[in-house]
Amino acid sequence: MTHAPSTVPPITAGTGELRTDRDPFAAMDWLLMAGLSLVWGSSFLLMAVGLESLHPGVVTWLRVVSGAAALLVVRRRRVTFEPDDQRRLVLLAVTWVVVPFTLFPIAEQHVNSAVAGILNGATPIWAALVGAVWFGRPSRGLQRIGLVVGFVGMVVVSVSSSGAGGDTAVLGIVLVLVATLLYGWSLQLLGPLQHRYGAVPVARRLLVLASVATTPFGLWGLRDSTFEPVPVLATLVLGVVGTGIAFVMMSVLAGRVGGSRASFVTYVIPVVAVALGMVVLGDEVQPAALAGVVLVIAGAVAASRREA
Repeated sequence: MTHAPSTVPPITAGTGELRTDRDPFAAMDWLLMAGLSLVWGSSFLLMAVGLESLHPGVVTWLRVVSGAAALLVVRRRRVTFEPDDQRRLVLLAVTWVVVPFTLFPIAEQHVNSAVAGILNGATPIWAALVGAVWFGRPSRGLQRIGLVVGFVGMVVVSVSSSGAGGDTAVLGIVLVLVATLLYGWSLQLLGPLQHRYGAVPVARRLLVLASVATTPFGLWGLRDSTFEPVPVLATLVLGVVGTGIAFVMMSVLAGRVGGSRASFVTYVIPVVAVALGMVVLGDEVQPAALAGVVLVIAGAVAASRREA
């Protein structure tokens, strides 16, 4: 399979001038990042609430289906995807939606929402590594230092968190890290597709494909679920806002600033997730894990510097 170009053509910044995905962030980019940080930072709390009465498979399926439904009601424009890009969309649906969205609810049965949010901060590290190895956008100088610092932070978070929960915590941590690795890879593929076809058509197609793929797991989990109002409502909000609307926002951001730098959004996600988990759910977080998240964020900031 061929890969999408690593750099998108110039786009309009909104003031008449042209910019590329390597230019400094504009005001709209920061607004998109702030909104996504709040939405996705709260997703771990919503997921935990959903799991109070719903099987992980049902949480995943309802989330994806409700997100797809939200985008299907948006006014459509006719888009024809090229054959190569159709294959990329199928691959992206698996790596950005189906597998990570399945792994996170399972992981949150073994680690709390705060720890899951902290580990999600590893996404920029993976995005930078994948961009260098797979998509020809290598890190240099301070970026390389950031990769090392971020990796140390991930190790600190993982070790301190797994010590409190035993083998089950280790399993949860591994599942989250695999999910974030797939997020980092997917972001490199997302930007060029968004630029060619638009954010809504790309996000809609991804979520429709993922809805079909996650249906068997969702149906299998029905027997172990009770549909209580609060967990169901939390999962639907997670789907409509945290998936449907957020996917469009992320597609726009990746198209504007590139996959690696779009992953900046995960800088604030751990902070939001930890704060909500501790305040609302009473989650306990080891002091060493908080120190680790500082290292992860610092490493991600350095690893995602403006590209030359």
